[in-house]
Amino acid sequence: MSELDHLLDKPEKPRRRWRWWKIAVIGLLLAIVLGGGGVAGILWYFSQDLPSLDPLQNYQPSLVTRVYSDDRQVIGQFFIERRFLKPIQEMPKSLTQAVIATEDTRFFEHPGLDIVGILRAAWTNIRHGGRKVEGASTITQQLARSLFLSAERTFDRKVRELILAYKMELVLTKEQILEMYLNQIYFGQGAYGVAAASQTYFGKELSKLTLAESAFLAGLPKSPSHYSPFKAYDRAKKRQEHVLSRMAEAGFINAADREQAVAEKLNFRRPGSEHLGPYFVEYIRQLLVAKFGEAMVYKGGLEVFTTLNADMQKAAEAAVFNGLREVDKRQGWRGPLRTVDLATLEVPAPDPSVKLAEGDIMEGVVTKIAKDHVLVQIGGTTGRLAFDDMAWATKYLKGKDPTKDATPVKNLKQLLALGDVIEVGVKKLEKETVHLRLEQTPLVEGALVAIDPKTGAIRAMVGGYDFARSEYNRAVLARRQPGSSFKPIIYATAMNQGMSPATVVLDAPVVYEQEEEDKTWKPENYGKRFHGIVSLREALIHSHNLATVRLLDKVGIRNVIDFSRTVGIVSPLAADLSLALGSSGVGLTELVSVYGVFANQGMRVEPYAVASVQDSGGRTLDQAAIQPRQVVSRETAYLITNMMEDVIQRGTGVAAKAVIDRPVAGKTGTTNDFTDAWFIGSTPNLATGAWVGFDDRRPLGETESGAHAALPIWISFMKDALKQLPVVPFEIPDGVMFVKVDPSTALLTDQDEQHGTVELFTKGTEPTKSAGSKIDPTEFYKLDQVQDSAPAVPVEP
Repeated sequence: MSELDHLLDKPEKPRRRWRWWKIAVIGLLLAIVLGGGGVAGILWYFSQDLPSLDPLQNYQPSLVTRVYSDDRQVIGQFFIERRFLKPIQEMPKSLTQAVIATEDTRFFEHPGLDIVGILRAAWTNIRHGGRKVEGASTITQQLARSLFLSAERTFDRKVRELILAYKMELVLTKEQILEMYLNQIYFGQGAYGVAAASQTYFGKELSKLTLAESAFLAGLPKSPSHYSPFKAYDRAKKRQEHVLSRMAEAGFINAADREQAVAEKLNFRRPGSEHLGPYFVEYIRQLLVAKFGEAMVYKGGLEVFTTLNADMQKAAEAAVFNGLREVDKRQGWRGPLRTVDLATLEVPAPDPSVKLAEGDIMEGVVTKIAKDHVLVQIGGTTGRLAFDDMAWATKYLKGKDPTKDATPVKNLKQLLALGDVIEVGVKKLEKETVHLRLEQTPLVEGALVAIDPKTGAIRAMVGGYDFARSEYNRAVLARRQPGSSFKPIIYATAMNQGMSPATVVLDAPVVYEQEEEDKTWKPENYGKRFHGIVSLREALIHSHNLATVRLLDKVGIRNVIDFSRTVGIVSPLAADLSLALGSSGVGLTELVSVYGVFANQGMRVEPYAVASVQDSGGRTLDQAAIQPRQVVSRETAYLITNMMEDVIQRGTGVAAKAVIDRPVAGKTGTTNDFTDAWFIGSTPNLATGAWVGFDDRRPLGETESGAHAALPIWISFMKDALKQLPVVPFEIPDGVMFVKVDPSTALLTDQDEQHGTVELFTKGTEPTKSAGSKIDPTEFYKLDQVQDSAPAVPVEP
């Protein structure tokens, strides 16, 4: 007994040989059906330009490439036709029975065209006044049409279809024909083949389909749109019941089975659900196309296993979504979306099937303005928006620049008028009242990327506020000024040259002249204050610009650029002192990978997103090769990391201290005119960066520093992402020494002296002189140094 007969509970029948006299009988019957003679000539004529059937022996339809997260969740798919190839042995018996009972009950009896079926269908249609009530296309004919012919309804196409169906039966077994058919046909909602249909309508594998679900799917190919449960559930249900009746008539099920399946509730998966990580998935698509070509990606059925962590990605998307909304609200209220006439407003009846939930954001219409609140119509529901929940909108932004174009609003009633369409969020649900808050879709953009510093695996990636609004991936493609978040590279270069966190530098006014342009550059500190002699640790913790400019001048611009290349910066860098203030645009992902080097004890691992790729047969086509390289000494990496730990403990990143209760190092960044806000930080097992800014580089506002705009997004993400990672300290290398020094000179001090500070040194660089033999620190940095290549335009921290 064949595999197919076993599935169908049909006795095995010997395959019949169709000799010339049987073909003649078919030709005669065709002549009757087609209404005339000359059939042989017609068959010969239409056989001349038929396609070759040779490809059927190596049938390979267009398949879906699937992209998985690190826990094997499907996060994206690429396809022309959404199809997953399945052998007939893996298809449930109820499904194959349902399809045969519905589409071609005599599938085992005919040679590709069913004369009995044609006559029966003709008689049925005649009895119904000539209307087409029943069709006569066999499964083989439908397959021939799908594989080789167009869908046009012409006499020519029908004859070719009949000839091809017969020829296909000569070269393929019934099992092969049915398997191809079930993998080929269209089921609606973008699903080709039964496996894709099962996922699309029920969100489950084929093997888990019930009889009721199988019968529903079997009824779709006749007209997927007409019988769509999302358009006409009652009609789709009746079609399913018809299929079950046909199965009972064919003897596949009994009456009890039919009644039980009819009574079963069908739980459909709603279409249009968004996939996780759209920016990341598009990044993967671009990588795959570059490596394997579009044909393989869209038709080859690749299985792509990525490094994305689903839970971390959800946390990243929520952090960016909420963080950018908060930044945008501080920009100011841009007014209602539009205004409608309440006299013509049609309010729909309440829909019990529509359930509001806390956090939902939608549009509503202002229908009443009261003393301390307004009423907002949201579909068939009326919500209450208290003035307290729209207080943020008292700054009315009429232009683009919040520092110049914002107007204060004293009376909240002035903000809204009857008929205004506004964006609201559900704050709280009570039995009788829906409490709302005023919302506003942000214009400001942002990005976040998280990388495992030990492996280089990209764990989360958000390239913007909304992929549907803009597919531009700011986490990968954007080159923005990093401001002070670039400074750790300069300080690490100094550590690499033998300096220490205790090394002192002068933070005081300085003017640089440019002889070629006859201009001067006068860098300034954030807040316009100067701090005199400070240690490199203090200079980095508090992001002192002037001290950093002098440090860059000391260690050498070319040395910093070379060091940058070593740790992973690939973007072009300005070869002048503005580099100290982060004036050269870099990418978020590349800068996060640099911080990963410091967190990983000087070992660099190239960031990667694709762990492995398999073809549709399970053969591995590509495998990520993790190749750590020691690019910086462990001592230098630890010194700069330790300094950035203090940024969190008592510097510009102190807001993270109370929330992230584990060892963490990081640095803020804010650029000139507040156009870019950054925070990059890491634990030993996760390096993450967040960026906020406008695409057109307009200012964020005078208060929107990296600590205010980007750090809250970073904190929100890390708070959730780190829950699944163990708490581990930054490992102290054997070559690091702890020495008590005089903070004003970086020289040795007596262990008993209270004013001394314990500082870190790489062995061999620790001070040998005591504080008693003091030096003049101005000998280290002159007040009137000149740098010819410095820019004329300052860039703040």
